[in-house]
Amino acid sequence: PPGFVESSCHSRIFWMKLNKLFLQGKFFQLEINDPYAGPVLLDEKLASRCGYVLSEDVWGNPIFRASVLGCHVANEADELFSLTVNIRVSSFPSMRAAVTYIYPMYCSYSSWAPREIVCEENYMEVSVKTDVPAVSNDYTVAWMSALPETQNLAYQLWQLMFVSPSGRKRIMVSDAAKLGYSFNNTLSRVYLRAPYHSNESDFSTVGGVNMNMVTSTSMYRQRWLLLLIDTTVSCPVDGTSFTDTTLTWTVPSIIPTLVLQESTFLSKSISMGVNGQVIAKPQEKNYLLEHNNTHIGITIPIGAEGGKLKSSVSGGVYGVIYSIDLFLEHTWTDADWQTTKYTVIKPIVTPFIPQIPTVINNTLPEERIFNVAFGHFLPDVSLVSITVGNVPFTLRQAQHQGYKIYETPFSNTTKGFILEVPFDDPYVLKEYVNKNETKYTLLLNYTLSVGPEMTLYHHSAELECIIADIELPEAVGYCDKENLYLAIPILGLHQYWNLYIGNKLLNRHTVLTNGYFAATNSTHLILQIPLFAIGVIYEEVSFQKIKARFDVALRKVRTLETLEIFSTRCNFNSSAFIVCHPDGTIMISAQMKTIPAIDMSKTKLRDSSCKPKEYNKEHAFFKFHVTTCGTSVRFEGDHIIYENEISYEKETIPGRSLSTITRDTDYRLTVLCYYQAKETLMLGAFVGDSSAHTSPAFGSGTVVPRSNIAVYRRIRQVLNVVSRVSKDESFLEFYEPNMAILRRSLDPVFLEVELKDESPEAELFLDNCWVTESLDFNSTSRWNITVDG
Repeated sequence: PPGFVESSCHSRIFWMKLNKLFLQGKFFQLEINDPYAGPVLLDEKLASRCGYVLSEDVWGNPIFRASVLGCHVANEADELFSLTVNIRVSSFPSMRAAVTYIYPMYCSYSSWAPREIVCEENYMEVSVKTDVPAVSNDYTVAWMSALPETQNLAYQLWQLMFVSPSGRKRIMVSDAAKLGYSFNNTLSRVYLRAPYHSNESDFSTVGGVNMNMVTSTSMYRQRWLLLLIDTTVSCPVDGTSFTDTTLTWTVPSIIPTLVLQESTFLSKSISMGVNGQVIAKPQEKNYLLEHNNTHIGITIPIGAEGGKLKSSVSGGVYGVIYSIDLFLEHTWTDADWQTTKYTVIKPIVTPFIPQIPTVINNTLPEERIFNVAFGHFLPDVSLVSITVGNVPFTLRQAQHQGYKIYETPFSNTTKGFILEVPFDDPYVLKEYVNKNETKYTLLLNYTLSVGPEMTLYHHSAELECIIADIELPEAVGYCDKENLYLAIPILGLHQYWNLYIGNKLLNRHTVLTNGYFAATNSTHLILQIPLFAIGVIYEEVSFQKIKARFDVALRKVRTLETLEIFSTRCNFNSSAFIVCHPDGTIMISAQMKTIPAIDMSKTKLRDSSCKPKEYNKEHAFFKFHVTTCGTSVRFEGDHIIYENEISYEKETIPGRSLSTITRDTDYRLTVLCYYQAKETLMLGAFVGDSSAHTSPAFGSGTVVPRSNIAVYRRIRQVLNVVSRVSKDESFLEFYEPNMAILRRSLDPVFLEVELKDESPEAELFLDNCWVTESLDFNSTSRWNITVDG
């Protein structure tokens, strides 16, 4: 069929190429048409002996080459040559029902050099011109005396004599064929064709290049003539070297076994070719052809025109292999041979070259879509599937999922794959980070089909994008006459943040236990806190006036990091109240509700020296500590109850009888403060600013004892417990509160915790002690001193 076969004749070699597209899914064989014996199936032994090569070019097209001196080539006067090849194509491996295409080839070649050598892939061939003048019988006798091997030379028959390290070996031409050699003569030439690595061959190294050579003499005797022809042949078997970017092929300029008198050697021309075509100007294709007295070198950039890059996978790594079909033609003269034409055909394949693909993150955060470029790949690579997270998708499934996948070409004939995945895709990992940002993580695993072998290759990638797309809630606080209120947006609550009252999570249990009221609508949580509920902070308490604050902490769900403190602060006018402070201070505003009225300035506590701090006609304001003014203590269940009493000093009228006369109304007001019996005392330690001092040694820092009041985590202090830091183990001198103390890493810190309560029922247990490096008692950097007592 048209386009199936292409052929040409280069120098003295037939070239035929079969288009692989016509052979897809089929099997083929080549037969050489012998004019006398009919078709002969081409196999490896026949090919190397008869001057044929069957291989593939770098694009995978079958290539057939044949020497014009091949076994079945028709020769007309050593100028016109023809060869017919049968191409058999079948759909079955057994080649049954094969279709045969008969293809004749013709070649014209008349510019023979006296000696021509061809180094093919599977054979070496030398042909020598034989039109020498006749030698007289007298000289024949002299030659025969000089070479004893010729004395037994058969009459009018060619024989071969091989010289190898094992000695000399003479064989008949018919026997040579059995050893894989081919010897024959034409009208004007004698040729010898030898396989590589035969028993009669030898190896030598010329300028670092290994050569395979066959040293032989062809002999022919007639009555009046003895013809001795040097049919030595030598070909390179290596000489290739590689870098990451180039390949170099080196051939010796002078081969000693072929040039016996090196002083007479003269190089006439050197040319190179690719795929059977001579390259007249190699530099235009970025090839480098250079030579000197010892070497001829051809350097080709990896990926250059004329060759082919093929994708491959080795050990789970993606890479490429570059192949190119080169040939070199060198013509020289020397004293022994007028001219020698030396041709070497060399297919070269580089070793595996790793090419780690790159993943480029072209994501634009404002578009909220991951845009990922994955490349660079040769055209023989295709994307099979992708895995997002842990979920595999075929390309069709990926499109249904809402992903976009498409190829994009690059300037160097490579390509890449573009993948677009929305941030909001369920398989994109989302993590709340920093204060108002989300980290989106896309975990990918590409599966690609690589090369003509369609080897599967997997490549994983992880991409991240952090954007500020979270709006922190802003709470609104307000008050009425008896309550504080906080209105907090609920968007993001429990997903990113939780609300805390002190160290307690704000939930239904906390609301009910502490006496709060909570309600939600579609946008906000409304929290109502009575003025005297647990958790209210009294910033200022004075006569008939209370300045109160209530704090709600906004903390991250995972790390419990405090991001915001929502506070509502109001002033309240209250005629009667009692405030029990965590530090043991009690403040009372007592209201007069007697008839007749009494003088509030004469009210007192159990200790009559404890008078009102402020008063008017209707109110008296007391402020005292639980350890003073006659305050008593008792335990009930899990509570400590401190009790005192406000009473009125009545004025009496002296009389003669035992009775007492008074006009004042009886006034008594019992004061009770309840505290949890089991509380925790927090002693904070943090690294202070030491910029004003010399730098301390590694592992040292400052320790500052302080009250827990300064931190957002509010744990109520036991009322009758005091903690201090001693200057030494004597516990006689103590540091002032909030004073920075410099300590090295192994220096001891002397802590004293003292129970001041005189009640015999009170006991002190030191349970857990720890140190943090920040003001936050919940800091993740924490070093335990004691655990569980």
